[in-house]
Amino acid sequence: MIDLFTLGFLQRALAAAVLVSLLCGMLSTFVVLRRMAFIGVGISHSAFGGVALGFLLGVDPLWTGIAFALGVALLIEWAQTHTRVAEDTAIGIFFAASMALGLVFLHLSQAYNVDVFGFLFGNILAIGARQVWQILGVTAGVLAVILAFFKELVFLSFDEEMAWVSGVPVKALRYLFLVLMALVVIVTIYLVGIILVSALLVIPGAIAQNLSRRLKNMVWVSAGVAMGSAVGGLIFSYGIDLPSGATIVLVLAVLYLGTSLLRPWPPFR
Repeated sequence: MIDLFTLGFLQRALAAAVLVSLLCGMLSTFVVLRRMAFIGVGISHSAFGGVALGFLLGVDPLWTGIAFALGVALLIEWAQTHTRVAEDTAIGIFFAASMALGLVFLHLSQAYNVDVFGFLFGNILAIGARQVWQILGVTAGVLAVILAFFKELVFLSFDEEMAWVSGVPVKALRYLFLVLMALVVIVTIYLVGIILVSALLVIPGAIAQNLSRRLKNMVWVSAGVAMGSAVGGLIFSYGIDLPSGATIVLVLAVLYLGTSLLRPWPPFR
């Protein structure tokens, strides 16, 4: 346990885990209430195309991943509002196209190495100081936006039609929320990888929904559960030598099953 406070790579991993899980926890409540779990899956897997493009161009995959995820998120929203394609169909189209592009980019760059594996399945123990600062910058920006538009996001989550009638800029907020999701997905890749990102966007909010009935409490419960699971899962995985990303997700899954038994008696009303 002393290693956690003396080894640099573990200190960086813990700092990144706290920041990323805080973001996912706060956003997860809105994802669950708005039933956008599949969009999270689509955006997270589409980020693979951007990451692979970064390896092909020889630039930081974080920035190409952000650009790619943002583009796909906005295209999904555009497709469902300006065409006759349903939301889940649009997600499936762009999800598949982005993954296919990613495979083509990897083939062209011949970057089948440990870095690619880390982006797919997460490798937070290998995170560097530069990545921690990048995560901190994204965290500060996303949290500032959430706090600035908290009331509007709550309104949008509960009754989108009433929000539109009341003069809330629903369309702009929908695009904004997708942008936030894309940014959070990219930094979460460091923690659990592309394959498991959607779990951190869904499970904390589902747990909070089991434990509370008031949205404000749900947001904080979700954030607390996400951070506790990330730190606990990281420490546990280090102690018994298991993949950190998978361990964090399994901890969350166990907590969800446990709290489901308490659902008739939520402790946080």
